Amino acid sequence: MNIENIIPTLPFTNPVLIFFIVLTIILFAPLLLNRFRIPHIIGLIIAGMIIGPHGFGLLERDSSFQIFGNVGLLYLMFLAGLEMDINDFKKNKTQGIVFGLYTFFIPMILGTTISYYTLHFNLETSILLASMYASHTLVAYPIVSRYGISRATSVTTTIAGTIITVLGALIILAVIAGMQQGEINEIFWIRLLISITIYCTIIIYSFPRITRWFFKKYDDNVSQYIFVLALVFSASFMAQLAGLEAIIGAFFAGVVLNRFIPAVSPLMNRIEFVGNALFIPYFLIGVGMLINLHGVFSSTEAIIVAINMSIVATASKWIAAWFTQKTFKLPKVDRNMIFGLSNAQAAATLAAVLIGYDLGLFNSNVLNGTVIMILVTCTISSFVTEKAARELVTKQQQDDYLKDKIDTGEERILIPIANPDTIENLVNLAILLKNPKKKTPLYAINVTDDKSQDNGFNAKNALQKAAKIASSADVEMETIARYDMNIASGIIHTMKEKNISEIVIGLHHKANIVDSFFGTKTESLLKGTNKMVAITKCTIPVNTVTRIVIAVPEKAEFETGFVKWVDRVANMVKQVGCRAIFYAHPNTIIQLKAILRKGKYNIRNEFEILDNWEDILMLTGIVLQDDLFIIVSARHTSVSYNTEFDKLPSFLSKYFAGNNIVVLYPEQFGKESQLSFFSDPRSMDVQRDYTRFIGLRLFLENLLKKKKRWGHRNQKKG
Repeated sequence: MNIENIIPTLPFTNPVLIFFIVLTIILFAPLLLNRFRIPHIIGLIIAGMIIGPHGFGLLERDSSFQIFGNVGLLYLMFLAGLEMDINDFKKNKTQGIVFGLYTFFIPMILGTTISYYTLHFNLETSILLASMYASHTLVAYPIVSRYGISRATSVTTTIAGTIITVLGALIILAVIAGMQQGEINEIFWIRLLISITIYCTIIIYSFPRITRWFFKKYDDNVSQYIFVLALVFSASFMAQLAGLEAIIGAFFAGVVLNRFIPAVSPLMNRIEFVGNALFIPYFLIGVGMLINLHGVFSSTEAIIVAINMSIVATASKWIAAWFTQKTFKLPKVDRNMIFGLSNAQAAATLAAVLIGYDLGLFNSNVLNGTVIMILVTCTISSFVTEKAARELVTKQQQDDYLKDKIDTGEERILIPIANPDTIENLVNLAILLKNPKKKTPLYAINVTDDKSQDNGFNAKNALQKAAKIASSADVEMETIARYDMNIASGIIHTMKEKNISEIVIGLHHKANIVDSFFGTKTESLLKGTNKMVAITKCTIPVNTVTRIVIAVPEKAEFETGFVKWVDRVANMVKQVGCRAIFYAHPNTIIQLKAILRKGKYNIRNEFEILDNWEDILMLTGIVLQDDLFIIVSARHTSVSYNTEFDKLPSFLSKYFAGNNIVVLYPEQFGKESQLSFFSDPRSMDVQRDYTRFIGLRLFLENLLKKKKRWGHRNQKKG
């Protein structure tokens, strides 16, 4: 054996060794730099500089770094679009547009002037160099994502401005490159406009429909993840065909797919995990490998160019952030966040300098000065963003503590599971109902009784499946296997032991023609507990619904659990990102608006008048196949109870058999009644007998109202 063939030489070319070195850097760079409070992004860039061809030469920036680096950059922009709150983005679009104009024109004017008069470049070179200052890359975005403030106003403003300024810089680059090659004419602009229009039309209209179809048809987690990535890279490639940059296509794909990937979901967890663990660090290490300190310090002119570029790029971005702050009267921390995110130069800057160098507009001093500018701006960006993120999180926590928030009660959701086919939909629905900021666990229970033929194996598998689904969304779940003489009593006893606040249960399948719509177990639960109960039947994944239609009965605002169920529905609407349409009595609509406003849910909502519950029949032509229909019902002893609720099972079976429905029974004040079982002949269902008197009382009240109306009409005629 020849020992020389085994010992690797510099630079390392063994793919196994290369991957080992990169993973070691990704692992230890953040751990070491966290002790010195240095953002780990800087550690990855510096590590790339040390091991790269301009450092110790351990690794070359070969095709693997170019491929993974490009993937990491596209992944970064995709996450920025995916984590954006579309409603907040629409509300802050004016700020985003204004900041985009500031952060484009200020660097363009300042950069062109200084480059022309201090570096003595010609006008074309000065404009191209200024376009490099105008563009920026969201290198520090992982910091924002890690602190959980990706939906803050300053962050969405910066992201919107990023798209505008990058698009403007790329147009400048294309124009100057075309002028050098003599290709700028009317056909160039017409072709660019047509290609952009066709591209936007394809993405906006085809991607949502394809995604909804695929998510309905295939629920495999791996297939969904691969499908999403395929859409991202197809959008990026089509953007290049349209004359745009690939990063714009990746961001655009994130915005379009935002609607189908809730912030707290297994798919979102996988997307963030893979990107933050592998692709984005690869991109940052690749950026560090470009930096050549020897080339910069080899001449005085190169040092002057590097200092000039770093100062102009940083100063122009700070001025743009300052103007944005003063224009919209934002706090200082928002200005710092905007400046921190927008200061880093990387992707579009590299593209511009390489094209300019190939065209002969830039010399080697500008090329070396660019990589130093990337190092300086990325360092400043990381430190400023880290500090601003901490201040912003602290400020948000103080605001949440000081402001008069509505009391939504505890969130301890119990999910009874039995049917393996419905477990995933039940768990995902419970995750969406839950407030993402509250870390209370979910509870899954499987109850067996004397009638059950299960030996415990199926129950164990069902609970493991539920726990796996929850853990893939980074949600804690406690599983409970219980034996009881009756399934309903087992669930109710568990609710008391675990202090459960609400229960999410699937709609049972009718065993025979005499079986009730909800089933004896569910009806026993409704009688045995006053907690909120959501009875669900979802034929498609919840994240693919287009709208959520909520039918609310009159006097629902007087129920004890009114605020709680509104909060849970608002959480679901916000995470799914769809539109909510409330059909309710005018007095109830007033209270619904007040709760949504006070809770600051910022969801898209509409309100339609439903004077009488009998008019619910008109919703048969409104609720579509891709909608989720939530019917807020009531127990017999509730204030909002209506005798028409007794017709609800036949109504749903007849008109909404193929729809996604949730029948929601709000929490009701009062002591929970004891369950009665057929095994105890002495037991008596007092609640059932009592509700007969309630029904008689309501019948007499309606009769008296009709007599009064008839009397008023006779008086008017007389």
